[in-house]
Amino acid sequence: MHSDFMKKITLLSVLIFSLLLAKGQEKTGYEINVTFKPFKNTHIYLGHYFGKSYPIIDSALLNENSEAVFKGDKILNGGIYLIGYPNKAGFFEVLVDKQQHFSIIADTATLAKGIKFENSSDNVLFNNYQQYMSNKGNEINKLRASLKLSTSKKDSSTIKDKLVKIDKDISVYRGEIIKKNPGNILTALLMTMKEPALTGRLQYPKTKKDSLDSWQYFKSHYWDDVSFYDGRMAYTTFFEEKLDKYFSQLVVPDPDSVIYELDWMLGTASISPEMTRFLLVKFMNRYLNQKYMWEDGVFIYLYEKYFSQKNYSWLTEAGKKTITDRAYSLMANIMGTPASEITLPDSSGKLKNMFDENGRFTIVIFWDPTCGHCKEVLPQIDSVYRAKWKADSVHIYAVSKETDGTKKDWLDFINEKKLKDWTHVYYSKADDKARTDNNIPGYSQLYDVLSFPTIYLLDKDKRIIAKKLALEQIDDVLQLKIKGK
Repeated sequence: MHSDFMKKITLLSVLIFSLLLAKGQEKTGYEINVTFKPFKNTHIYLGHYFGKSYPIIDSALLNENSEAVFKGDKILNGGIYLIGYPNKAGFFEVLVDKQQHFSIIADTATLAKGIKFENSSDNVLFNNYQQYMSNKGNEINKLRASLKLSTSKKDSSTIKDKLVKIDKDISVYRGEIIKKNPGNILTALLMTMKEPALTGRLQYPKTKKDSLDSWQYFKSHYWDDVSFYDGRMAYTTFFEEKLDKYFSQLVVPDPDSVIYELDWMLGTASISPEMTRFLLVKFMNRYLNQKYMWEDGVFIYLYEKYFSQKNYSWLTEAGKKTITDRAYSLMANIMGTPASEITLPDSSGKLKNMFDENGRFTIVIFWDPTCGHCKEVLPQIDSVYRAKWKADSVHIYAVSKETDGTKKDWLDFINEKKLKDWTHVYYSKADDKARTDNNIPGYSQLYDVLSFPTIYLLDKDKRIIAKKLALEQIDDVLQLKIKGK
């Protein structure tokens, strides 16, 4: 009895020791062995997608046998990685996820026919998928070429049927991969690429209600099966392409709608540092320089909620300063808010306050007398002003910013082009310095003047109606406002 008990204890100890030994021998970090012919004695590179950028994270030297090893102590984030050619002249794709110790055998002479992998079932599956899609793509291209040359309705119909069948075959093939490989990175990629299937009246809408229902269904199911907390998606191109389409085609273009979507996405992604980083970089870059006037509110919201009181290890001090400076420049001139007061001297030295302009509308123009584009645009503005705007009680308050020119350049241009009936003021370098030396924002910062001319349109209460207008836009916006729209 005692002997049996001791044997069990001994066997248990051996088992525990074996498990501990095995655990101690587990592979850590990543190790990707690459054979890449015909290159020798030259460096190749390991990178990955990050949206539309391709950061390089490692390099390795190919030996005489065209062999190299990418190796690191830290686990790589899952995603689509790139093996870069010598001199960074090209690359091919591989998948990295749970399998981080594997071998790649590639040859530029046979690259189109596929790549061999050892100890990476993910990449075998990925390689087979790429080959299948390449073959189907060739079939589609040939059929489309035949369709263009076809002169028979019967032949055209036959070709179209074949194209429909290929599309169905691809859908079935992808569906089988998803079904048989749950959790696999390729499955996640294919699910991201999927779009909602419209059927019946939603697919072929005949009424306004059908069209609206179709749009609502497509939007509400657009992100089905896509995980915003899956950090692997940040290391692909598919996710960003899907994101861009969503905002350009499905999100209502106004600040409240966009902000709602941003909060929902960032909230869902918050458990994934990589996806959070990807989305914040994506959104901040998108709204840093606005395409539309109303987007200033989106940028300010992003800054105040996600950057002003938070620090991120991936955000440099220079990057944070760029974001902060831009936010402060925009805070003073958000659409719908009162414009900042401007008081500057006219040609006689008398101070003129922009708020004293008592027109129904005020056009504020920041310009530079040495700016070639300003010299072209200002006389054109004056022509329209005299022909239309003046009669509609529109005033123009023109701020000439001193840069490389002089006060004489300013006065000469005004007199030469006969820019009368405007309120002309001069913003000298000395006035600008006096403000900034006293920690008062300069007018260029308050009005976010990044180029000349910068044009604002204000209502009678000096609230910002429109900003950063081009010449062609000024009259369009004014006429809408005059008509009360």
